[in-house]
Amino acid sequence: MSHVIIGTAGHIDHGKTALVRALTGIETDTLPEEQSRGVTIDIGFAYWRDNVTIIDVPGHERFVKNMVTGVCTVDIAVFVVAADDGPMPQTREHLGILNLLDVRRGVIALTKTDLVDPDWVELVTEEVRDLVAGTFLAEAPIVPVSSEIGVGIDGLRDLLDMEIQKVESKQDRGVFRLPIDRAFSVRGFGTVVTGTVISGSVSTKDEAVLLPAGTPVRVRGIQTHGEDVDTAHLGARAAVNVTGVEVEEVKRGDLLCESGYFDTTYMLDVRLQALADASAPIKNRSRVHLHLGPREVLARVVLLESDELAPGESALAQLRLETPGVAAKGDRFVIRRYSPVVTLG
Repeated sequence: MSHVIIGTAGHIDHGKTALVRALTGIETDTLPEEQSRGVTIDIGFAYWRDNVTIIDVPGHERFVKNMVTGVCTVDIAVFVVAADDGPMPQTREHLGILNLLDVRRGVIALTKTDLVDPDWVELVTEEVRDLVAGTFLAEAPIVPVSSEIGVGIDGLRDLLDMEIQKVESKQDRGVFRLPIDRAFSVRGFGTVVTGTVISGSVSTKDEAVLLPAGTPVRVRGIQTHGEDVDTAHLGARAAVNVTGVEVEEVKRGDLLCESGYFDTTYMLDVRLQALADASAPIKNRSRVHLHLGPREVLARVVLLESDELAPGESALAQLRLETPGVAAKGDRFVIRRYSPVVTLG
């Protein structure tokens, strides 16, 4: 069975990290600032099973770009809504992003049910069901849980196990690609980059290239789930030790890939889908934040069929990038308004 990525989504302080901890026993808030503030700032990882990774994402509106980084390779979403709050702004925005990135499987966790009475839980359940109508979560089970006292956790874990079995094998294009979401240095080993293998495979001693800089590198070692391996295949979360580049030269969103197949570009031809609940149309030549997996660049939207794109509509467009990006046919992306920063399509 191929590797499966589960990702959380939901508003700030709705209990995503506590839920991952209750499910797996693993703490994903590892940064000192996250622990002192009790707020998830960057993506965190729980290596749950040999073939399953859970990615915990931040819910605060300031960190939605980190959320996009976390869910860009997700197979199953755990959509989290707190029973004492109900759906909130980032609940809706995260749902829109999951749809735009074509996530197809998920379960809904109604958290903090120990803080409200059963009638309120029933009311919020109906509100959530209305919210997800017409989305990939329309038929998803809603599971009332409490991470604090453990209610519903076993049932949610069983549901996730069933969803994991239903995940279809990924179509492999055969050429190695790994979008980098973290880079760090290990004493005695040098630069290590992490990410999810979205195509092909990588083995020790392979030659590769780091884009958009075009830096040639050599694979010195690979780990998946903390274990040394010779090869990381499609879908695996991998830490790749590379030589030929200093950690300061690597940025989130860079692409580690097979040489000779990809190049950088300043222009992408796309089909642009505007969010149905966007507050305003997307106007021609709007400046936007473009998220290509974990890479964020500024771009201009050039509409090819009209002067503006209304909420819920789709049209052909060009994205003209201010700094180089890398993409392949069929890649999905998210654009967010330049200011104020909200998701557009």
